[in-house]
Amino acid sequence: MNILIVEDESRIAKRIERMTRDIFGDALQSLKHINTLPEALKFIENSSLDLVLLDLNLNGDNGFNLLRTAVSESFHTIVISAYKDQAITAFEYGVLDFVPKPFNRDRLEQALNRTITKEKAENNKIKLLAIKKRGRIQLIPIEDVLYIKGAGAYTELFLANGKKELHDKSLEKLEQLLSSSFERIHKSYLVKMSEITKISVASGSKYMAELKNGEHIPIGRTKYKDIKAKWL
Repeated sequence: MNILIVEDESRIAKRIERMTRDIFGDALQSLKHINTLPEALKFIENSSLDLVLLDLNLNGDNGFNLLRTAVSESFHTIVISAYKDQAITAFEYGVLDFVPKPFNRDRLEQALNRTITKEKAENNKIKLLAIKKRGRIQLIPIEDVLYIKGAGAYTELFLANGKKELHDKSLEKLEQLLSSSFERIHKSYLVKMSEITKISVASGSKYMAELKNGEHIPIGRTKYKDIKAKWL
């Protein structure tokens, strides 16, 4: 695990660092602490990370300015903040968890373990997917996403307007963040269940889901019964 802590209070940052080292143990490869927003943005741009632990108030700078960038990246983000009223908004942007200050080791460990166990985000209230496009961050409403296809370390978002956008997160990471309205119907596909109009068996005993727009998406053999039961 390569982890970045973005926290302006030294005492709290040291506490997070101590607990994180203790919780991850040998699984931790690198742990960096940065206390300013500009430096954190620069570090993210030039580093390979698995997780960012983010405070929302950084010497008066708004952590959401970093969050918009962070959630478009390949890593997960966990917010650690005293601003509990911002939790819903943070989840809407696509954070894996929101740990309110003051926090204890058990609560932080619960959040950190989600990155290992692949447990779904606690609230699943994500409303936006942030993508990087032409050097800028663009927010895609979840309601506009029909299905998502895995493309190696990346994913392709297929939208209601017929467009396709690239996201830096893997299919596994997006599956953790998305609500139950999306299902992993195949090793390479996450599909919004409300878009499925028909489930059928094609030639060669291949299972297929037909979407409202007429597209056909494969269903994995081991997932067919479960997906059909949920769809019905």
